[in-house]
Amino acid sequence: MAVEGRGIQSIEVGGRILNALIELGRPTMLRDLASKADMTAAQAHSYLVSYRKMGLVEQETTSGRYLLGPMALQLGLVRMRALDPLRIASDVASRLSEETGFMVTVTVWGAHGPTIVQVHEAAYPVHVNLRVGALYTVRGTATGRLFSAFFPFEVVRPLLNKALRLEQKANGHADKKIPASWIEDFAEIRRQGYAVTAGIPVPGVNAVSVPVFDQSQKMQFGMTVIGPAAELSVNSGNRKLLGIVGEIQKLSRHLGYMPELEASDISIPVKEPRQSGKRLKPEKITKAGSGNSPV
Repeated sequence: MAVEGRGIQSIEVGGRILNALIELGRPTMLRDLASKADMTAAQAHSYLVSYRKMGLVEQETTSGRYLLGPMALQLGLVRMRALDPLRIASDVASRLSEETGFMVTVTVWGAHGPTIVQVHEAAYPVHVNLRVGALYTVRGTATGRLFSAFFPFEVVRPLLNKALRLEQKANGHADKKIPASWIEDFAEIRRQGYAVTAGIPVPGVNAVSVPVFDQSQKMQFGMTVIGPAAELSVNSGNRKLLGIVGEIQKLSRHLGYMPELEASDISIPVKEPRQSGKRLKPEKITKAGSGNSPV
């Protein structure tokens, strides 16, 4: 969000050094830090002396490298304690719905799977019935596939197994392994950073669902934009689509997410490991409202 008004230029220039330390994420030599902050080494050194006196920056004795100091840590801790992610998400979702005219929902992983906690109504009419507390399937919706892709496999496995049994019951198959096509779908969602549906399960209604991460580098909730197919294209490279995705991704940064530190513990094996003892019993899922959900 742009801030209007006259500021102090030297503080803004010095802020580039702090941003550089955050982005680099490791102890850094003066020349590299200055280059990242787009200033001369002499100019960067003057700011660093002041920051060291304040405790915002430290310098390693042996290597001479610079890193964020104890005051930076205290600032971060205070920020984390005061942060209300869902309140911030509500502000972003409300603004996004108002600017685009589309419906926007915020979804968390609940006891029975992806659960809507916020619904921001659309200006464009969409023939769907969504309400707070509704649940989404993990395979037939953009939101459910998003959670399946980004949440730990052991968390989503019970609902994936249930979805697999329902699908096999319909087509007469009896394979207990997660299909390779599902694995590929989840991998593609992680690669592009969002999930979409086009006219499924509601014809003429599209949706794009984007994960929101926090400082733990893990997905906390999903934000989904839903609109008429004529207005909301989900084709890869569409400018409106990428603009929506970008706006939601800014929220992750706002909550402390750093992509370069992204956790690497998300993995979905192609072959399911053998289970000893009793099989995991899938959670019971209730219908999400009286209508279909496109997300």
